[in-house]
Amino acid sequence: MEKIIDESKQGESLVLENKKENTRKLFIESYGCAMNFSDSEIVASILSNEGFNTTNKLEDADLVLVNTCSIRDKAEQTVRKRLEKYNAVKKTNPKMKVGVLGCMAERLKSKFLEEEKIVDLVVGPDAYKDLPNLLAEVEDGRDAINVILSKEETYGDISPVRLNSNGVTAFVSITRGCDNMCTFCVVPFTRGRERSRDPQSILEEVNDLWSKGYKEITLLGQNVDSYLWYGGGLKKDFDKATDMQKATATNFAKLLEMCAEAQPKMRIRFSTSNPQDMTLDVVETMAKYDNICKYIHLPVQSGSDRILKEMNRQHTREEYIELINNIKRILPDCTISQDMITGFPTETEEDHQDTLSLMREVKYAFGYMFAYSERPGTLAERKMEDDVPLEVKKRRLQEVIDLQLEHSYEKTQSFIGKTVEILIEKEARKGDKDWSGRNSQNLLCVFPKEHYKVGDYVNVKITSATKTTLIGEPVGYSENN
Repeated sequence: MEKIIDESKQGESLVLENKKENTRKLFIESYGCAMNFSDSEIVASILSNEGFNTTNKLEDADLVLVNTCSIRDKAEQTVRKRLEKYNAVKKTNPKMKVGVLGCMAERLKSKFLEEEKIVDLVVGPDAYKDLPNLLAEVEDGRDAINVILSKEETYGDISPVRLNSNGVTAFVSITRGCDNMCTFCVVPFTRGRERSRDPQSILEEVNDLWSKGYKEITLLGQNVDSYLWYGGGLKKDFDKATDMQKATATNFAKLLEMCAEAQPKMRIRFSTSNPQDMTLDVVETMAKYDNICKYIHLPVQSGSDRILKEMNRQHTREEYIELINNIKRILPDCTISQDMITGFPTETEEDHQDTLSLMREVKYAFGYMFAYSERPGTLAERKMEDDVPLEVKKRRLQEVIDLQLEHSYEKTQSFIGKTVEILIEKEARKGDKDWSGRNSQNLLCVFPKEHYKVGDYVNVKITSATKTTLIGEPVGYSENN
């Protein structure tokens, strides 16, 4: 649940610039969090060198890959339905090969080959470099699987080929894996232990993106605040590092500063943060640099200390509120969003009310809210009874959503009359007369196109707002153009 899942992007197929010399066609689609979409770009880069061009026509594909998510049962069921679709296409194109990538592949391993007869290869998140070997196995008529989790793999040496969506915003992965053993979460089991990427390779990627016209990056990881580079190795082994390694180590606040200074006109975001790992030097760095966006996604999951303990969240309600208060003190204009789970095992009505009261105290700008669903392999599934009735989970979830919408509306209304800088990302969904983009606080804004274009920084005076969107009039280019 730590991972933000953008419902509008689920099942999006990746299409890249073709190489003339490539003769085979790859259809790849992604489900789940931003990390999965970023990983699909890495996979496409690896396979581009193996003679594959991407296509968005399933029927034309020689190889079909689906990058999967295990965070919720719904995500896994969606993938199984897509496999049924692939199976129907395979009947007319029997040479087509099908592979499952990512977290669901890691969770189910060889069971996938047994359960889904259509699947030819199963590849975990740390094994993408092995794809050429695995494909050779498949082409020789054998099923192929590699779900070995790595202690070193960060894909820092692979330059991802980017989605041709807008050429303005991009993800830059900085960590892989997670050491926080939240009892509801499969991530430590599907993505392995935490390791960080060499900061120089990150800066090279950031600089390369700027040279290609990108205006905004999101530093990406399951837990970005845990970023720690001391020459390689797992974060948990840092205490065994030499004195020189410790003295020259780069933490997340330092990495953020390095990125901000490397490209002063490039917007920088990051996701996801964990309350127990976020330190005030990160917030102070955000305050120091105008190009670091004033937005923090800070999952809490529950407002009840008892439930937080059951979830193994490693922070209390009081500690979380103290962090929120420090953020508001250092960054008064910062927006904060949440992840929230309702109906976790043993959750009482009192626990639920604690969650609502926390929301009233913090007043999040927006959130990602779910009813608890038991995930196989997690500590909660092994040791706790899923004892909150579904109708109770749903009712509590609706109360959380309703309260969040109230607070979201308060937040968007507070911008009316203000002029904010918007980075144009694409056409607005409704009609072709407006542009759509976000402000520093990650709030969506639409405004008339006029003479502006995608990739421009525009000052927009906000004239009205819905619960989710700012509406305004452009007043000129911002100084960042």
